[in-house]
Amino acid sequence: MSTRREFLTMASGGAVALSARRKLFDIAQLPGRPANTISGSQDRDFSNVLVIAAHPGDAFFAMGAPVAVASHVKGEGYFLSLSMGERGSPTVPAQQYGYSQQQAAQKAATALGAKALFLHYPDGEIPVNDEAKFAVCDMIRQCRPSTIVTHWKGSWHKDHRACYEIVQDAIFYAGLPAIVRKETAHTVRKLYFASNWEDSVGFAADTYLDITSVCDDWLNACSVFPMWLGENGFRYKDYYSSMAVADGCISDFKRAVALMSSEDQRIRNIPTPTNLENAPKVGQPAMPSARPSRSA
Repeated sequence: MSTRREFLTMASGGAVALSARRKLFDIAQLPGRPANTISGSQDRDFSNVLVIAAHPGDAFFAMGAPVAVASHVKGEGYFLSLSMGERGSPTVPAQQYGYSQQQAAQKAATALGAKALFLHYPDGEIPVNDEAKFAVCDMIRQCRPSTIVTHWKGSWHKDHRACYEIVQDAIFYAGLPAIVRKETAHTVRKLYFASNWEDSVGFAADTYLDITSVCDDWLNACSVFPMWLGENGFRYKDYYSSMAVADGCISDFKRAVALMSSEDQRIRNIPTPTNLENAPKVGQPAMPSARPSRSA
């Protein structure tokens, strides 16, 4: 890549930037890049967020920031872990480690003003079956989220791939009134896949969420997990805190997280303009944008 301008154009062209603040602010356009697209519905999208992850560490490290945003806008946030990740330590017995993971998740959720929920499937053996899908369906109906954040399917980790498949059908089941469960049907407005170092195959971010105002709270919540500092062999703190800076650079926020929307959410309906009188003719350049630009 020869220039910074070309890199920014490639890295963030067409992506949506979402501000976590209550009021939108105008973001200056970075040079050499299409103007930022800022969604006006981010308060509603992130007013009630349910994270569904294979393990507590994934829930908080890769997906916790959107829940912190929900709390920041006086909404509701939930962390659902399908397994305790009890087999994740090379030195601590599984039962003891699973208990410490659950305790850390509850403490971290409380710090973020959220709730921690658990389904207790065996670590490494999360089943992809209707029992698991309906269990998650029931959690969705109970929490009634506007947005779900979960794993992307492009993972080397078996449990992460299982979680992805379970969530797809659980959302479908949750939205069907004809499926009678304890809670009434609920339709999820948005589904996002989180940026996770273990789920990187085919992951392509198309949405950047501003987490500047909640970044410290999120990172502090993650720090209650002993594995956050790398005791299991991976430097989670360094990775995710650095990615918040890097994604912020890409999106022109101070701190951000990258998300990937589900395929059905990428469909755009563009109506025919009703007033073609002032539209530029073919080959004629469009009128310059009123948005100010910054010098490189």
